Amino acid sequence: MSRFERLKDHSQEGRTFSFRAFLAFIIVLLLIAVLLGRLYYLQVLQYDRFAAMSEQNRVQLQPVAPTRGLIYDTSGVLLADNRPSYSVTLLKEEVGKELDSTLLALQNIIDISDKDIESFKKRLSQRRRPYETVPVRFRLTEEEIAKLAVNYHRLPGVQVEADLIRYYPYGETLVHAMGYVGRINESELQQTDPKAYAGTNYIGKLGIEKFYEPILHGAVGMQKVETNARGRVMRILERTEPVPGQDLQLFIDLRLQQITEKLVEGEKASIVAIDPETGGIIALVSTPGYDPNLFVTGISTADYSALRDSPDLPLFNRALRGRYPPASTIKPIIGLAAVDSETVSATHTVWDPGFYTLTHGGRKYRDWKRGGHGKVDMKLAFAQSCDVWFYDAGYRMGIDPMSDYLGSFGFGQVTSLDLPEALNGILPSREWKRNKYKLPWYPGDSLNLSIGQGFLLTTPLQLATAATVLANRGVWVQPRLLKGVRNMDENGALKIAMPELPNPRSYPEDIKLKHPEYWDIIVENMVEVVHGPRGTARKIGLDAPYQIAGKTGTAQVVGIKQDERYDRDKLDKRFHDHALFLAFAPADKPKIALAVIVENGGGGSSTAAPLARKVMDAYLLGIDPSVEEADMAGIAHE
Repeated sequence: MSRFERLKDHSQEGRTFSFRAFLAFIIVLLLIAVLLGRLYYLQVLQYDRFAAMSEQNRVQLQPVAPTRGLIYDTSGVLLADNRPSYSVTLLKEEVGKELDSTLLALQNIIDISDKDIESFKKRLSQRRRPYETVPVRFRLTEEEIAKLAVNYHRLPGVQVEADLIRYYPYGETLVHAMGYVGRINESELQQTDPKAYAGTNYIGKLGIEKFYEPILHGAVGMQKVETNARGRVMRILERTEPVPGQDLQLFIDLRLQQITEKLVEGEKASIVAIDPETGGIIALVSTPGYDPNLFVTGISTADYSALRDSPDLPLFNRALRGRYPPASTIKPIIGLAAVDSETVSATHTVWDPGFYTLTHGGRKYRDWKRGGHGKVDMKLAFAQSCDVWFYDAGYRMGIDPMSDYLGSFGFGQVTSLDLPEALNGILPSREWKRNKYKLPWYPGDSLNLSIGQGFLLTTPLQLATAATVLANRGVWVQPRLLKGVRNMDENGALKIAMPELPNPRSYPEDIKLKHPEYWDIIVENMVEVVHGPRGTARKIGLDAPYQIAGKTGTAQVVGIKQDERYDRDKLDKRFHDHALFLAFAPADKPKIALAVIVENGGGGSSTAAPLARKVMDAYLLGIDPSVEEADMAGIAHE
């Protein structure tokens, strides 16, 4: 019998289908619930977090660089300005992997050197904010800007940006006094506050620009901008304006500075002039100089090599860093030390046969005058710069009083307020020689020091400072360039005031002599140098309408054997003596004190003193020697 085949159970299949459909519906509901829960979590619970993240993608904070403060001379003439300049920049985030091809395309459109590319890549590797452009080349011309504008469509990430850069209208005239600004390098970035210099490309490198950087720089501002997906700024939402740097006014007298520089044009020389009442440096000249504008956006290799390799060393600041034997210019201080320490009296005399010996038949320390001056007192020793009188005084004193008195006038130390490149020179002492050479101090060393030779080295700034202290009869005023910060008061009037400095440099105390009457004697002897009948600088005092107190100096550059004579005609110019002069005027109420050094210029009386007279005439009488000479030439021609 065949097996009975059961028919399909449609009722069971219906129940199974219904169960599966219900199960699927439940699963779908659960998934929807999970999705809704996730949406609730993201949209409600995490709303603040994701709203902020979205805002950060769309809105960015950008720094706004402050405008650098300006610099003026004592009369309000603008010495350091800010001028607009256009640069081509790249946005790395937009250029992406096409960086090299974009740079190549730029080189085909405008002149971009390999050095520019190298500098750009260095800047690109430095720390920077996201979506911050990096300059490729500065100072674009109008034609170059136009060429880039018509090629924007095929240069993604490339744009032309305007910037204010430093400009020095008087070029090399003031470079050794003011210094210059330049682009911030990596080491400077590590030393500065990144927030304070966000968006700033320049920083003071030398001189006033460096010393007063915190005042000149100002405070950075911020702006909130809306950007697209590529980082391009669409609009500015909020802006906090930067605080511009403060304007400075210097004691520098531009007119006097230009006249002084012209007087030593073509020479390796330095002249520093100071107002004895305030300590303000009214002229600081070091020639030759260089154009600081070359350094602002980056100097070319060729230009820098030319300056670096020049035999005249234009990059060298002779006024602050040139160290020279002061020669006879320090004799007023040595004479003051001798009489005030009571080593000798003010009436002390010596017999000068043309030389001085420590022992009978011993080494001869020569006087500049081969035949000698005969009987010499202190007045004649000043007027004729008699070395033998000072040899005798120096031998009697020894090193200790001489070193102490010279130190009280600022030698061997930096006493200026705001000249960061200034050197301290060398002020020898027993301890100094023992530490330096492991040798004791010998009497012969004292003789050399007494006439400003030997180990003693000074800068022109130190000599001008010493002249200022002599002019003030021992009262110290700190040499400085800054007259004050320029501000407007509530009535709109210009107000100039000195800012507070965090760590002002100290300087010596006023000099208190045992015998204060010796100040007048020393000054009278210095007047004798210029106005006396036998003074070494009497030629410049013949027609002077004011009294000049001065001291000539001639610093020996090469050694001369005992029995040899100095013959400059047989020597190359670089071996000629240095010419020096130290002075202040008017002698009774000084308004200017100065020091002049002309490298390899010969005699102080023939070269340096006439230059000093012209500088003093320009300042005290308003005479421009170049105009006066032109008028005289015109009269002669007629």
